[in-house]
Amino acid sequence: MTQIEQQKAAKEFAEFWKDKGDEKQESQRFWIQLLQNVLGVSDPAAYIEFEKRVQLKHTSYIDAYIAETKVLIEQKGIKIDLHKAYEQSDGQVLTPFQQAKRYVSEMKASEKPRWIVVCNFAEFLVYDLEVPNSEPQQILLKDLENDFYRLQFLVDKKNENIRKEEELSKEAGRLVGKLYDAMYKEYIPPEDAASRITESNKRGLSENQLRSLNILCVRIVFCLYAEDAGLFLTKTSVEDYIKSFALENLRDGIIKLFKALDTKEELRDKYDTKIKAFPYVNGGLFAAEDIEIPNFNDEIVDVIVNHSAPFNWSDISPTIFGAVFESTLNQETRRKGGMHYTSIENIHKVLAPLFLDSLNAEFDAICSVKSEKSRNEKLLAFQKKLGSLKFLDPACGSGNFLTESYLCLRRLENECIKLRLGRQQTALDIMGDDFAIQVKISQFYGIEINDFAVAVAKTALWIAESQMMEETARILNSNLTFLPLTTNAFIVEGNALRMDWSTLKPLEENTHPTDGLFSGFTTETDGTKHEYDYIMGNPPFVGYGLQSDSQKKDMLSIYVDEKGKPYKTAGKIDYVSAWYYKACQLMHKTKTKAALVSTNSITQGEQVVAVWKPLVDLFDIQIDFAWRTFRWDSESSEKAHVHCVIIGFTCHSELVSESQKEKIIFDENGNKNIVKNINGYLLDAPHIWVESSSKPLCDVPEMTTGNRPADGGNLIIEDFDYDEFIKKEPESKKFIKKLLGSEEFINNKKRWCLWLVNISPAQLKGMKEVYKRVALCKADREASPDAGRRKLADTPHLFRETNNPEHFLLVPKVSSERRRYIPIGFFGGDTISTDLNFIIPDASLYHFGVLTSSVHNSWMRAICGRLKSDYRYSKDIVYNNFPWCSPTDEQKAKIEQTAQAILDARAKYPDSSLADLYDETLMPQDLRKAHEANDKAVMQAYGFKPNMSESEIVAELFKLYEKLTAK
Repeated sequence: MTQIEQQKAAKEFAEFWKDKGDEKQESQRFWIQLLQNVLGVSDPAAYIEFEKRVQLKHTSYIDAYIAETKVLIEQKGIKIDLHKAYEQSDGQVLTPFQQAKRYVSEMKASEKPRWIVVCNFAEFLVYDLEVPNSEPQQILLKDLENDFYRLQFLVDKKNENIRKEEELSKEAGRLVGKLYDAMYKEYIPPEDAASRITESNKRGLSENQLRSLNILCVRIVFCLYAEDAGLFLTKTSVEDYIKSFALENLRDGIIKLFKALDTKEELRDKYDTKIKAFPYVNGGLFAAEDIEIPNFNDEIVDVIVNHSAPFNWSDISPTIFGAVFESTLNQETRRKGGMHYTSIENIHKVLAPLFLDSLNAEFDAICSVKSEKSRNEKLLAFQKKLGSLKFLDPACGSGNFLTESYLCLRRLENECIKLRLGRQQTALDIMGDDFAIQVKISQFYGIEINDFAVAVAKTALWIAESQMMEETARILNSNLTFLPLTTNAFIVEGNALRMDWSTLKPLEENTHPTDGLFSGFTTETDGTKHEYDYIMGNPPFVGYGLQSDSQKKDMLSIYVDEKGKPYKTAGKIDYVSAWYYKACQLMHKTKTKAALVSTNSITQGEQVVAVWKPLVDLFDIQIDFAWRTFRWDSESSEKAHVHCVIIGFTCHSELVSESQKEKIIFDENGNKNIVKNINGYLLDAPHIWVESSSKPLCDVPEMTTGNRPADGGNLIIEDFDYDEFIKKEPESKKFIKKLLGSEEFINNKKRWCLWLVNISPAQLKGMKEVYKRVALCKADREASPDAGRRKLADTPHLFRETNNPEHFLLVPKVSSERRRYIPIGFFGGDTISTDLNFIIPDASLYHFGVLTSSVHNSWMRAICGRLKSDYRYSKDIVYNNFPWCSPTDEQKAKIEQTAQAILDARAKYPDSSLADLYDETLMPQDLRKAHEANDKAVMQAYGFKPNMSESEIVAELFKLYEKLTAK
């Protein structure tokens, strides 16, 4: 099948199956039609196996399996949410993906799938098992007309590409890297090169040379794109031009070409026939003539002519390519071995709820108008509205948010033009300028501290403009001229935190001076104040402990109260917070809306009060929508995972209409929850500030930290050394106790320590192996640069703390976010807890029951800090502020009973660790039932309804907290 035939078939398939989908009756017909009609499989019944038998604890059946391409399919009905977990017949609560994954472990090695597809007729989620823990790729039935190629892996063993645009852009990035490397070698380093030699700049090129190399790459790639997009005379204009020069003359030829591209055709040398293939570009891309260009050699020519030119640059996604391009030419990123970009899917998590959803809804409403005249009038007005919107990204990087926003608006505009055109073949002969394009890149504003990123951002927008103009030309069946460039995006270079966002001018003179090398790319502003409709972006993620001196100064100058004094906590919040403050300053009492991507730490723990309370008090910030914590994967080979939130907000509720006041919380799977209010913890609850407290809010035992060894490992005996140590020093056995950190506790690992509290000097001296370890501990502490640790050398036989209660409850400081309950447990005096846990001496079964309940775990999840995405329990934030219930004697006894049942259920599995027992897939049914009974008992003691959701529980706990703190 040709692509055109496939596209047509995919459209018909999607239209036929729209709103259909009975799991029992229609699944097989659905997949057979997809394989045969859309993907061209001649005998689909033989190609796909339905109801494949697999043996779990009982015989089960895989919905569908394709042996040829190793694809396992879990099919659900149309009403099933693929992102949610559902109770199974055996009591386990699993998502459709987790259901499918259970089958994999029991399949033969030769049959194990590469792909798992879960589908509910309207949506496909594709999981690549060779990239564990990665986000699934989502393909929607309604988009299948354009996305059909992403299902090609179902029938093609060699085709593993379901993200075509991203792969093309990354391939383009690799070609740019080749070009960069070839030209880098030809620059002649200055005499003082040795002073600049680094791992990423091994030849010691000057900053001016490195910038010249970057801009040279931008220009060459733009030329290659222009010829592929039909903007130059022929599809081989660049290659032909290069081949026309002898190698020794090519450098001069390139300089002439760049000058010609920046010169109007009537002002050029009319005798130079070689440049006639190249039109005037304008826009500043070729303006700077003082960049340093090296000699071209055979390798550079080979990379351009034989490697880069055959690639179709017009197919790249400008949204992704800008970032890939920048990453390719960023020395630090190249050194780390990867490309960094924000996926289009993640960008839409910002854009869709910020403005795209409402614009699409408005467009759909216009389309439903029956009167053609009235509909066309509304479409034209809507088109002009699109052309009037202004967007600001105050940390725009290579412009991917701006570029994708532009593309989305232009696609909507093209739909307007298409509908208004109706059956006519051409619009220009009918309506004249009435079909003129309204959306321009001059509606898009950006601030970026890196001068080269500014250049890349503008180039990406130009490429996007060219692609969309070509699409409009096809709709109008008419030629539209792209060159010379007539519009510019207002993207300026500077530190956004030291600039006036309304004018795009520095707040102080010479705040961020430039040498002018990239001045051709930077749109000069005249100081006019801009009013933006939308502010969005992905500001830099820098934790407060990692900020440079300059960044700390930024924070203290921005996070100030009404009197201009820095807040006490301004030095202890993440750098991204400053963008929220600056945005609120600009947005206050306007209709401007904003959405920013942030590290999740600003919505957790102590930072919540420090970041959000000033924004509420000073600017009346209202959070309109939020994506709760989800993983933002890097494309770097280092595979760093950042855990992010997205927060959409306004700063004057009175100016927002009632219809726009709907507030939405998205969970990490994209499930949408309509709520009344979103607070700084991203919960459906009032703005309540849970501040650090040194004492419990209620009358309960105090929590303290376990014991920090601070011993250099010398007082700790690893399990593999234990028997040998006892053999050498049998008298030491009475001084050895079990040692539990959070890892040992949760994963049932054995470790031991020398607990020498109250040992006499004679006893210590009499045990040579013990004495040797104590001496080593003393030497380690004495060598420490920390004065407090050096002081501990006076007692080298003791841990830093010596808390050893006879009975205590242990709570690990860090636990996996995949667990519904933080595992906690009781221990006695024969066990020493390290400082990686908290301990509660003399805690009772009642305290255990409440703390292990869903009520306390809901509170913990709402306000605790995170380590990556794992729970980071806090004594001063979580435990001390927890509002305990006031049970009757009967309710308390019931909680003690259900708490004991949990401990009894655990005891039945002595060979299983707590990590196993609290794995949502592996949790034994009797343990789950014991927890459910305990949850019910605790809920009753609080007076909560049994079917309350976690967010409802937290909202009630906030109210109780507010009452208790008011007292």
